[in-house]
Amino acid sequence: MVRWVRGWSIAAKLFALQLAVIVVLAVIAVALIWADARADVERDAAAKSMAVAQTIANDPFVVDGVQSDDPTAELQPYAVDVMREAEVDFITIMAPDRTRFTHPDPTQIGQQFLGNIDRALAGEPFSETYTGTLGPSVRSVVPIEDASGEVVALVAAGITVSNTQVALGGRIATVIVAAAVMIALGALGSWLLSRYLRRVTWGRGAEEMSRMFAYYEGVLHSIGEGLVLQDDRNRVVLANDRAAELLGLPKPTGRHAAPAPLDALGLAPSVAEVLARTDAVIDEIVVTPTHVLVVDRDVIVSRLRPGDPHARRVGTVTTLRDHTRLQELTGELANMTTLSDALRSQAHEFANRLHTIIALIELGRSDEAVELASSELALSQALADRLLSAVEEPVLLALLLGKAAQAGERGIRFEVDLPERLATTGIDPRETITIVGNLIDNALDAAASTPSPAVEVSIATRDGRLVVAIADSGPGPRTGARVFDLGVSTKPREASDGAGASSHGHGIGLALVRQSVARLGGDIRVEGSRFEVALPLPTASTAPVPGARDA
Repeated sequence: MVRWVRGWSIAAKLFALQLAVIVVLAVIAVALIWADARADVERDAAAKSMAVAQTIANDPFVVDGVQSDDPTAELQPYAVDVMREAEVDFITIMAPDRTRFTHPDPTQIGQQFLGNIDRALAGEPFSETYTGTLGPSVRSVVPIEDASGEVVALVAAGITVSNTQVALGGRIATVIVAAAVMIALGALGSWLLSRYLRRVTWGRGAEEMSRMFAYYEGVLHSIGEGLVLQDDRNRVVLANDRAAELLGLPKPTGRHAAPAPLDALGLAPSVAEVLARTDAVIDEIVVTPTHVLVVDRDVIVSRLRPGDPHARRVGTVTTLRDHTRLQELTGELANMTTLSDALRSQAHEFANRLHTIIALIELGRSDEAVELASSELALSQALADRLLSAVEEPVLLALLLGKAAQAGERGIRFEVDLPERLATTGIDPRETITIVGNLIDNALDAAASTPSPAVEVSIATRDGRLVVAIADSGPGPRTGARVFDLGVSTKPREASDGAGASSHGHGIGLALVRQSVARLGGDIRVEGSRFEVALPLPTASTAPVPGARDA
């Protein structure tokens, strides 16, 4: 039985429970009302019998009759008439020794009265319920006194219990009808409520919904994507662990907190702008100070029934995918591709020059061949020797050499200002590539369109910070501090729209630079075409473990 009930839906269980409660309450109400009505009927019967008995006891005809030679002949017809007129079941007039003078059953006349008469003999009228010759009855016994006040007889008037039940039945019928109406109305209300619950719970039972909630809760907090649920007023109802990490929110505690307005969560403006919208979003890139997020957003609507055209917006579901590392790897790959192309071009150029030198030697012009080879070697080797002697950071060294080759290939003067010795910084190599590589690429692109293209790179350490300054011969960004926002580019106007927002995929490199600088706890300044980044150098306790990867 219990297992069968467990399979019921919530609506069915609620309907059965409400119906049972209503029936129980109705039964209790009927029982209480029946008990009260029975007491009222018995009180009415006692009062009526007492009034009839007292009326008879005070009647002079009765007083004279009980003292006559034949009381039965005098009083029996009188008693029968009074019973009929007063609608009582019996009137018994008796002698003080219980001998009956009158009775509804003539065969009982002259027999002993059954019941208590002691109080009446003492001159006190009383009422009681007693089982006599006519069965259980409500009777009143009153003394009949002569002129001197002496008790000369007794009169008992009563109504049988069967007749009181008849009177009670009419009142109980009304109560039962009212109870039935109450049960019907309650059942109807319960049925309507159960239909609503069945619709909103899709007919699922409590145990099934509990299991579903446990499964969904587990899935919600275990998926690798961020998930944000908002209500119809764009308040955040729920954010899973990954969303809390990506958006910088407190970790979910497991308790059901009240919906939180967006302006109370301290979200990055770019994220808050997307979450504040009411439309759907597909693969929109949002850059925060620490992450590059791809946002998808669906609108949730509610319909009363399938195909209902009057859909109501109840909220949104937003998924957040972290593409920070992907964008960084894309930038690194672009740097490596550029370096590879530059080296390939240089190899081709060196092959041409080598053929020229060989031709000069074959023509017997060895002095000119030596001069050509020495000049090319001096131009390319001077910077390499300077970098190799000063820089101990292998990633930074390789990056500068590659960018120098790229600048030479593009005909841009590339100057590097270094201290006598630049020790290993301990900064994550990926962050170094992102920051220095993107800034130099940005400078090379800006300088390429100037009459005398040049890029200057200055790297130094001071006050426990690595300071990287990169300047170019260009005019500097036209967008000021907005140059680090997603979609804002420093590329020439033909590569972007008039406002500086790229239309060819530009505008994410400097946004990644700002993210990396923020993650490392540094700061960045822009003065004209000069970008200066200051990064705190890790101490022994905070330096990254070689080979370690982000979790």
